Amino acid sequence: MSEHPRDTPQFYLTAPSPCPYLPGREERKVFTHLVGERAAVLNDVLTQGGFRRSQSIAYRPACEGCKACVSVRICVDDFTEGRSFRRVLADNGDLVGTLKPTTPSSEQYALFRAYVTSRHGSGGMADMSVLDYAMMVEDTHVHTRLVEYRKRGPDSRIIPRETGDLMAVALTDILSDGLSMVYSFYNPQAAGRSLGTFLILDHVARARQMGLPYVYLGYWVQGSRKMDYKRRFLPQERLSPQGWERIET
Repeated sequence: MSEHPRDTPQFYLTAPSPCPYLPGREERKVFTHLVGERAAVLNDVLTQGGFRRSQSIAYRPACEGCKACVSVRICVDDFTEGRSFRRVLADNGDLVGTLKPTTPSSEQYALFRAYVTSRHGSGGMADMSVLDYAMMVEDTHVHTRLVEYRKRGPDSRIIPRETGDLMAVALTDILSDGLSMVYSFYNPQAAGRSLGTFLILDHVARARQMGLPYVYLGYWVQGSRKMDYKRRFLPQERLSPQGWERIET
């Protein structure tokens, strides 16, 4: 018997519910709680095993007869920006991201509401209140930070500093082997900037600066158009029953 039984995670299975990615299918999740002194270590291990974090819960799909959800992580050391990615970086060269504590603000929530209403109006987050948003940001027992993106201020090429309206936000876990992008949102009126792509590219750069080999993107879902963008960030590794497998093209 373990000397510390409370340190041993207990796993649970959700009831079936409609799949948010593939019409006509049902999803189930296996989950456990991320609390206590070992929460950060457990989050590391579970993320490396294909789990995702939502507040103090770690979960992964456990759908009978379906393996469409595949965990994806970018190989930071070998990642290079092609022409389209370089264009996105150039288009957002006037933005600077600032690492901040997980403290929610009314400005963040206003941007979150605008993003969800525009991009995911019928999704599960459509009815999230300001309290729900605060819980999403604050309810973490692991090493989590917010990255706020604003336009660069004067002389920011010398000393990075931001000014002006909030353009994008990323909620990010800092793991022992990478950055895990838990959730991100941005100004839906700035469609020409490709801000979603820019946030990923910025996290690749941050991971490289921190000496971390991976950026975890969550699940790529084969057959889901809204998840297909994750295939573009190469080389990447995808989690299979045999372990992480490298994908070059």
